Amino acid sequence: MGRRIGKSLQALFDRGRPYFEDKGRLSRLRPFYEATETFFLHPAIAPKNKPFVRDSLDLKRYMSIVLIALMPPLIFGIYNTGFHARNAAGLSTDFAAIFAEGLAIVLPIIIVSYAVGLFWEGLFAAIRRHPVSEGFLVTGLLFPLILPPTIPLWQVAAGITFGVVIGKEIFGGTGRNLFNPALTARAFVFFAYPVQMSGDEVWIAVRQSVENGLNAISGATPLALAALADPKERIEAVFADNGYAFQTLFFGNHTGSIGETSALCILAGAVILLITGIASYRIMAGAVLGALAMGFVFNALSSPDLPAWFSVNPVYHLVTGGFAFGVVYMATDPVTAPGTDKSKWIYGFLIGAIAVMVRVVNPAFPEGVMLAILFMNIFSPLLEYTETRLRIRRRIPNV
Repeated sequence: MGRRIGKSLQALFDRGRPYFEDKGRLSRLRPFYEATETFFLHPAIAPKNKPFVRDSLDLKRYMSIVLIALMPPLIFGIYNTGFHARNAAGLSTDFAAIFAEGLAIVLPIIIVSYAVGLFWEGLFAAIRRHPVSEGFLVTGLLFPLILPPTIPLWQVAAGITFGVVIGKEIFGGTGRNLFNPALTARAFVFFAYPVQMSGDEVWIAVRQSVENGLNAISGATPLALAALADPKERIEAVFADNGYAFQTLFFGNHTGSIGETSALCILAGAVILLITGIASYRIMAGAVLGALAMGFVFNALSSPDLPAWFSVNPVYHLVTGGFAFGVVYMATDPVTAPGTDKSKWIYGFLIGAIAVMVRVVNPAFPEGVMLAILFMNIFSPLLEYTETRLRIRRRIPNV
């Protein structure tokens, strides 16, 4: 059955291919045709002359594995969003209703992200006459997962537009961008529309029904609670008193961005990326070590006059906010991260350390991983260049 469908699709694309060739009537739309064909079928492109070299992992398979690794936080994010929306509204919380509710909230965000982003990708591909890169399949899903579930759809469109056009296409497209496009998009939305992205009412579920009219339900996220904590309070106690015990933060059944709440699901995605060799364990481990080290430094400096974040158990930094998601899926981006081994350790360590530093020192901005990754994106080429030059100096000169 599957083979028959594959042959039918191949025949359909073969019949339409002449219209999109160089002299075809729709040659300007060739990038869209090739992107659609690549999405459904492996492109039948092969060299005409020997030697015939086949790589075991092309860009399409690479991105497909990343998408698979994103499924655990995505599926849990849909469930978690639906659960809190229905629970706050006093509705039934059986699994089917929860998942349907979450899907109704999350799916439009994903659709807008992909539709608007692919429009800009296709437009630049048509102008530059190059194929649409499969890289956006990941960016288009990463961006919704780092947004609160109630963000207005027009802000999703504005954010992904900024991320694709300013964060990637002006640098030349996939493989040439300096910053992670999804994080660039989130940074734009965060600073342009802070009311919907931060504060103690960031998570707002709005329902419209015949019986109860319009209701708005809000709940403070763990990071918002920590930012408002009194310096004399223990953040661990504040979390526990509001239902955010460590196990709750780890499993993720609390309010927050769609895909960032469950450290357990993110850990499952990390295992997939590490087993397949897609992501670097050096960057992940370095970020964890950097966060813990900086957390212990602040513990040593803590006093009753300093913010409560100074004295928190450093392990809480790993499961709070978007730290885990950013380290696993954003910091390991092969385009914006360095490629040499030692540079990856330094890159990851500094991301973890800077994220905790921003979170602790600046109570107005408790989520620091986004800025930490974008900041280290700037220094990634320098780290790689420095390590390369040091290696060259250690070589024995050829005489």
